[in-house]
Amino acid sequence: MLLVVDAGNTNVVFAIHDGQNWRGCWRISTDAQRTSDEYAVWLLSLIERCGLKADEVDRTIIGTVVPAALYHLRRLCRQYFRLEPLIANTNLDWGLPIQVDTPSEVGADRRLNGLAAQTLFGGPLVVVDFGTATTFDVVNGEGAFCGGTIAPGINLSIEALHQAAARLPRISVGRPTSVIGTNTVTAMRSGIFWGYVGLVEGIVTRIAREMDASLTVIATGGLAPLFSEGTTLFDHIAPELTLDGLRLLADRNASRQVPVSGSVPFTDHSD
Repeated sequence: MLLVVDAGNTNVVFAIHDGQNWRGCWRISTDAQRTSDEYAVWLLSLIERCGLKADEVDRTIIGTVVPAALYHLRRLCRQYFRLEPLIANTNLDWGLPIQVDTPSEVGADRRLNGLAAQTLFGGPLVVVDFGTATTFDVVNGEGAFCGGTIAPGINLSIEALHQAAARLPRISVGRPTSVIGTNTVTAMRSGIFWGYVGLVEGIVTRIAREMDASLTVIATGGLAPLFSEGTTLFDHIAPELTLDGLRLLADRNASRQVPVSGSVPFTDHSD
């Protein structure tokens, strides 16, 4: 079985795939100081509760946009699964050409979204990822990642409103019953929800016009199902698209997966 680890700015997601289906998926808040032992106590108990065994995992892959978290995640795979994890970086075979000014600047999550969307749906396409940032990742008709757009994420915008305006409370995200809010909270919820619907529709429309192409539009991220209720723009809702990208990347580079031999050193500064 394959263990995939997606370390984002907000959460670290662990998931196990048995070759046919996802067998378990678990999230924990991102903390670069969390040790491999802390991850292990939490993760191994969850794996067991799903009726799985850690020693059934024979492949691992890590994708992260938080470099400081990589050391402990890699050590987790080495020490508790006895595997040297694949790292979703430019050293692997992606099968996805990157046609941007500086390919090394493209985050692993955006490349993984592009890889999964191109493989599962085919281009030309745009992936809208409702994460810490709201990103738009574009793959052209030739199957190459050609750039995109990055906007502030929904929760960042909510927090900014709360921090910058003394009388505005911190609110949760939800679909409002009407556009016109009759109090502060409903007005804020309407502005966030319909504002982001308008943002997404406007940017995707401009991308399609710029590419002069009819695009397949995929929504991903935890809030994708919620925002799909407010628009007919999306052709596919794929909340776990990044995990699928990690799975596909691991399959493409399966020959590079190796077990750890000997003991895992307590001081490892190779990362």
